[in-house]
Amino acid sequence: MKQHGTNITSMPETVEEERRARMRKYVIMMSIRMACFIALIWVRGPWMFVFAAGAIFLPYFAVVVANAIRSRRVDAVERPGELVVGQPRQRDGGSEAA
Repeated sequence: MKQHGTNITSMPETVEEERRARMRKYVIMMSIRMACFIALIWVRGPWMFVFAAGAIFLPYFAVVVANAIRSRRVDAVERPGELVVGQPRQRDGGSEAA
């Protein structure tokens, strides 16, 4: 039975890396929400509704994104075929001595 070693390109990210990435996304979305609140102070007209919607609905999306965990299942990496050893190349313009 032939066992394949783990290829570094097929390794899933660690739990710590995944948590850090989810936290980064959450912080970015909450920063955008705070910017929406600040924009509501100065903006009037139709844009006010856009910023109000961002301030109201961004927490929901931030929590959904932060709690989304990627699948740990990784498909096997296909390896290239075997190497074929051929005849040595002859130099161009040269003649071989027999």
